[in-house]
Amino acid sequence: MECRKCGACCIALSVSSLDKPAGIRCHHLTGDNRCSLWGKPERPEVCSAFRPEPSFCGSSFREALELMEALEGESRAADEERRPGKGVQPPEAGR
Repeated sequence: MECRKCGACCIALSVSSLDKPAGIRCHHLTGDNRCSLWGKPERPEVCSAFRPEPSFCGSSFREALELMEALEGESRAADEERRPGKGVQPPEAGR
């Protein structure tokens, strides 16, 4: 799949190396939805490694946002499940 250059991935996905939360437009995304870091060494590896696929990008900008927002939500939920202490009950007092 060829990239549509719609910028959905630069909006929907989080990029921790840029302190960019999910759902917020990347400050490196230009007005015409181009990455101002494209081809530069400071572009994050996660961005350089991303490849467009129908399962992520769908057939339109809107569908791409919806698909990527869902994936981001699933990723957050999985991170929560792996968080240390998740599901561990504190010992009861007096035992």
